[in-house]
Amino acid sequence: MKKAVILLSGGLDSATALYYAKAGGYKTHCLIFDYGQKHKKEIEQAKKIAKISGSQYSVIKFQLPWKGSSLTDKTKKIPSHKLNEIGRLGILPSTYVPARNTIFLSFGLSLAETIKARAIFIGANALDFSGYPDCRPKYFSAWSNLIKSLGLRSSKIKIAAPLIAKTKSEIVKLGLKLKVPYSLTWSCYAGGKKPCGNCDSCKLREKGFSELKLNDPSN
Repeated sequence: MKKAVILLSGGLDSATALYYAKAGGYKTHCLIFDYGQKHKKEIEQAKKIAKISGSQYSVIKFQLPWKGSSLTDKTKKIPSHKLNEIGRLGILPSTYVPARNTIFLSFGLSLAETIKARAIFIGANALDFSGYPDCRPKYFSAWSNLIKSLGLRSSKIKIAAPLIAKTKSEIVKLGLKLKVPYSLTWSCYAGGKKPCGNCDSCKLREKGFSELKLNDPSN
């Protein structure tokens, strides 16, 4: 059976990417990252999602000592923007973790080479998103070119971002069709007992369900 590496954060998008890969006939191995984020709830939820999907998983732990993001720096407050401002402010929000996807994809490529996987799936989206530069089509095209330039086994590995051009509601609709356990997913940046409803990630998630006139099962 063909294999795929899934970058699984525990959020709505990455869980949908996981189930999309499984529907495509891939045997999935999830990479879950503990990179010093303020809360660990997303990690625990990612483990649950990986298990219930029947996927193998590994938790990769590392620290970025220079911080640089409100997701990793306890002295920085998580911002809250109006929905129509998210991703359209002209500046990077403080929740951007410098080069995070580059680091994640590097781990993913290393594992993919090792287990002879054909693809690395990431739940990146460039429509209803926070404007992160490493979630754009040009970024993933550059990665594909890099992999091809390496030759040998790497050249056959593709970067799959199946949600890149979908709105949040389209992602939810797809995920429901794929039977993604959205009740287990965690998108909130705050990491409390319940989603805060105020951070950008919570607002984008709520947009997806509300446009379909559905209740979010994680609430």
